[in-house]
Amino acid sequence: MIGIDCHTHTNVSPDGSGTAGGLCRSAISKGLKAVAITEHIELNRWFSQEHYGIIPRNEDELFNYSEIMEKAMKQNTSARGTYGSRIHVISGIELGQPHLDFGLAESVINDARLDYVIASLHEVIGKEDFYYLDYNKESVDELMERYFKELFKICEWGKFDVLGHITYPLRYIEGECGIKIDFDKYEEQLRECLKSLAQHGCGLEINTSGLRQKYGKIFPSIEILKMYREYGGEMVTIGSDAHCADDVGSGVEEGVKMAAEAGFPYLCYFNEREPIYIKII
Repeated sequence: MIGIDCHTHTNVSPDGSGTAGGLCRSAISKGLKAVAITEHIELNRWFSQEHYGIIPRNEDELFNYSEIMEKAMKQNTSARGTYGSRIHVISGIELGQPHLDFGLAESVINDARLDYVIASLHEVIGKEDFYYLDYNKESVDELMERYFKELFKICEWGKFDVLGHITYPLRYIEGECGIKIDFDKYEEQLRECLKSLAQHGCGLEINTSGLRQKYGKIFPSIEILKMYREYGGEMVTIGSDAHCADDVGSGVEEGVKMAAEAGFPYLCYFNEREPIYIKII
């Protein structure tokens, strides 16, 4: 078993539960060698609610992520001090919507306490997180086109380490709502994103959370992994996207098999923003 989970959350994230200690103990008990604690840092809510002058649209729309960032870094440092002799604790973040302020994003990821940065897109401009959208009232085609257009901007920025759950909207559009997506419509946009990732030396995440959800599949598909490889992409990580200690390491073995089937000889994790490769083939 490749015992590495590169995407987890604790109660420092608004939608997570449990502590870093509980997460690390769970990872150790499951035989993992390394675990990345990657709390949500939604860049479009970095400052106070007063700064933006808007009202939260749902329970997860918290503000002052600058404070959450500091709490996360202190937690990660403490977890490494307590459990570092038993498991490699990777201090990371999941940076949401970095394209809304690349200058601010760069200042955030330059924190010396960071080993690892996942870039993610959870919501397109003017819309709530895909989790909260009513797809009976939305144009799915328009949403998907906007998603890949904004995702491309993030890929072109290229200052992060790995792009998280590249097909994130499918978790809700197909998984929760049962609306089948014709991916051929967005293949050109998707390919441009993958090509940009490879050109900028950024990795692609194999996110196994869909196995625990109605979606029932890993994000992304093996076909998309192969596309990334075709464009010269070399770095793949595997993350459970666990939001509680029990789910740490979930689906990792399935993710390793997919990476190998797609032709990747190595997986990687990060230390001090540098990739460390592990041979799987």
